[in-house]
Amino acid sequence: MSTKEDVLNELLKRLDEAEPEGADELAKELLEKRGMSPVELVNALSKKLKEIGDKFGRGEIFLMDLVGSAEVMNSVMTVLRPALEKSKEKAEYVGTIVIGTVEGDIHDIGQRIVASMLQAAGFRVIQIGNDQPPENFIKAAEENGADIIGASALLTTTMPVQKKLIEELKKRGLRDKYKVIVGGAPTSPEWAEEIGADGHGADATEAVEVAKRLIGKG
Repeated sequence: MSTKEDVLNELLKRLDEAEPEGADELAKELLEKRGMSPVELVNALSKKLKEIGDKFGRGEIFLMDLVGSAEVMNSVMTVLRPALEKSKEKAEYVGTIVIGTVEGDIHDIGQRIVASMLQAAGFRVIQIGNDQPPENFIKAAEENGADIIGASALLTTTMPVQKKLIEELKKRGLRDKYKVIVGGAPTSPEWAEEIGADGHGADATEAVEVAKRLIGKG
């Protein structure tokens, strides 16, 4: 007969091996039948994600392995998110970040990787997906009490939307409320400075470092 530890180890194995099939059901079993609290499960998953992120940083696994692990985590979060909202316990997040790809851009692999690395670093991450206009970033930030907004642009033609986001924040009198990080292949630290962003992430590792620094945790 399997124990709580057996089920948890199987779920962590799915995360490690980037195998999403059945991961949500394992999470559901841990929460509903094995007496594991949502926060306890988040902490266990975050620890494993950090190990995976470290492996990627050392070049021990490939980019697609990291993406696969992100998919597993996304699947598990469909079960965990509502459980966390109902729970009286509060996960000890270092901060909350809203992240997405800007309007006109349907590429989201980069921001999904960044989101996974941020989760591994202890952030509460609100992913809003791709092709998102400035108002959707702001709406998500307001609704979730975000500290940081992360906007990715993978095309030179969509980079101006990052600037529009900052302009919209200023227009609404919210610019000082949120730190803004921009990223994506065609962006640069110079671009971030030009549009008035608070930071630039050249890759997932740097994005995490910048996010931590901006909220005084790095």
